[in-house]
Amino acid sequence: MDKKNIAVVYGGDSSEIVVSRKSAQGVSSFIDDSIYNIIPVLITLEKWVAEVDGDEIAINKDDFSFLQGNQKVQFDCAYVTIHGTPGEDGKLQGYFDIIGLPYSTCGVLPASLTFNKFVCNTYLKGFGVSVADSLLIRKGTEFSVDNIVDTLGLPCFIKPNAGGSSFGITKVKKIAEITPAILKAFEESDEVIIEQFIDGNEFTCGLYKIPHKETVFPITEVIPANEFFDFEAKYTAEKVQEITPARLPKETSIRIQQITSLIYDILGCKGIVRVDYIFSGNNIFLLEVNTTPGMTATSFIPQQIEAAGLDIKEVFTEIIEDSIARK
Repeated sequence: MDKKNIAVVYGGDSSEIVVSRKSAQGVSSFIDDSIYNIIPVLITLEKWVAEVDGDEIAINKDDFSFLQGNQKVQFDCAYVTIHGTPGEDGKLQGYFDIIGLPYSTCGVLPASLTFNKFVCNTYLKGFGVSVADSLLIRKGTEFSVDNIVDTLGLPCFIKPNAGGSSFGITKVKKIAEITPAILKAFEESDEVIIEQFIDGNEFTCGLYKIPHKETVFPITEVIPANEFFDFEAKYTAEKVQEITPARLPKETSIRIQQITSLIYDILGCKGIVRVDYIFSGNNIFLLEVNTTPGMTATSFIPQQIEAAGLDIKEVFTEIIEDSIARK
């Protein structure tokens, strides 16, 4: 029986490309190579190429195929692990829908909705999900520093509204820091979200669903050495402590897992999704929804899969086969 060809799609058009490359290496190691041919595909503004035996072979965008010698190679499924545009915001999903290629992530609407943090959090708030108060500023529009402080107080978080979650974030403590932080965030996105600071502990929970089966992973407790879980903390082991399963009362863990499952359903997600929270007092506040979460060997999702006692290759096989079955 011929192996199915799986494209591990990474790259993107943002600063998150450095993270995406690491995730692609992780995903490639998690997919069962006894039943799949695993082919990395790099997508950037400059090129779309399949990486085969050290060579870069141009992808035909008409059908996402490539030529290996005289042989046309087509894919059975794309496992998307781009953090940022175009793999996390729905653009690539729309292209795959048009050409009829199955893919591992959410569809166009959930991807584009979750990519816009302000819109996503406002939408979910309407379903009773607790979120921090926030303001949105678009590039080219005026803003009042005094109004920001009056509305949200200090400290507050200033971050790109549309983008990955690792770059352009500032925890602002003084009025004088607000404008520079906004300008820094605008380097990553045309919109900036300013969020109220909530004093609490950070937790994250991953899950995936296929027909007749829901798998919600154990929760991870995140304790950064820095003031918040920034890029350095995410990718420098000594800068963060990650505890899976989290040290939470059982009833709190169940609440977080139930909220995570509810959010997945409300948004109409597919594939592996990770939802981040702040637990403050007895309240669970949504931070953000990640539809293409990091997949390095030390990322949260592999940790959670291991803590659940699951075989990571079987998990990825289920996701790939479900994606193909939906075609």
